[in-house]
Amino acid sequence: MKSEDNMNIIFVGKHHGKSRVLSLSWPVAAALLFLVLATLAAAGWAGYQAAVHQAMAAEPTPSELVSYWQNRLEEQKAELADVELNAQQQIDALTLRLGEIQGRMLRLDALGQRFVESGIVASEEFNFEEPAAMGGPEDSAAKESFTAPALTTLIERMEAQLADREQQLRLLDELASQQKLEDEMYVEGRPITWGWLSSKYGYRSDPFTGKRTWHNGVDLAGKEGSDIISVAGGVVTWAGERYGYGNLVEIDHGDGLVTRYGHCKTVKVKVGDVVQKGEVVALMGSTGRSTGPHVHFEVLQNGKAKDPVKYIARANR
Repeated sequence: MKSEDNMNIIFVGKHHGKSRVLSLSWPVAAALLFLVLATLAAAGWAGYQAAVHQAMAAEPTPSELVSYWQNRLEEQKAELADVELNAQQQIDALTLRLGEIQGRMLRLDALGQRFVESGIVASEEFNFEEPAAMGGPEDSAAKESFTAPALTTLIERMEAQLADREQQLRLLDELASQQKLEDEMYVEGRPITWGWLSSKYGYRSDPFTGKRTWHNGVDLAGKEGSDIISVAGGVVTWAGERYGYGNLVEIDHGDGLVTRYGHCKTVKVKVGDVVQKGEVVALMGSTGRSTGPHVHFEVLQNGKAKDPVKYIARANR
């Protein structure tokens, strides 16, 4: 309750409903009210400042933002470096495999060139010194670079094809080498490059006694000092003077076949030499039991004399 000059404030107690009345003058009441309102305003402002300070403390400072983004940048740089290293390792591995393929291709080209030179394949059809010819219209819609997995798959397919071709060529090379060896060891042709048959194989009149005697070979006359060549590849088993033959060259061709070249002026080989078909082994002469420059040519099969004319005639088949 209030009167005209005073303000009464009634306090009611919790127990028994008793109350007290405090009478204040208006100036005092106004001062007390102002004090309460000021306290509430101060408390509100303090709470606001605390909230603002807390919010500012939660937000990063400019220096913290810079540090954060620098750390993120370093992390991304490290990730990029790992990707580049992995890509380079893949490229190095593929490059190594391509180098191996190139080496294998060079060997195949060399082997193919040998086939061309040996006449096994036609040089007009295959040229192993030039890259294979390729071409075709360009597809403008398909211009994509190979990915590492796709390139790896392509290389693996090429390696499989190369392995197959290598096996085929090795078999062909073995057959060709065997055929070449057989051709090399095949006794055929004349032991001279120029001359004529002066005495046949078999019975004849001995040029010194005039009696009928057996002649184990044929005589091929020619110019003194002209070449005497091996009619097949083989190993020299005699190279020097031998009774009745003068200077003699004997060559073993394998499979029991042996050829002899007698009355040589000069012997060009020695025992143990490996000679090829057509190689010069001596020069024509008239040493030993001879009436003039010629080569006495014998062919023996398992130690038994054979008619050399049959082997000479092989070259004309």
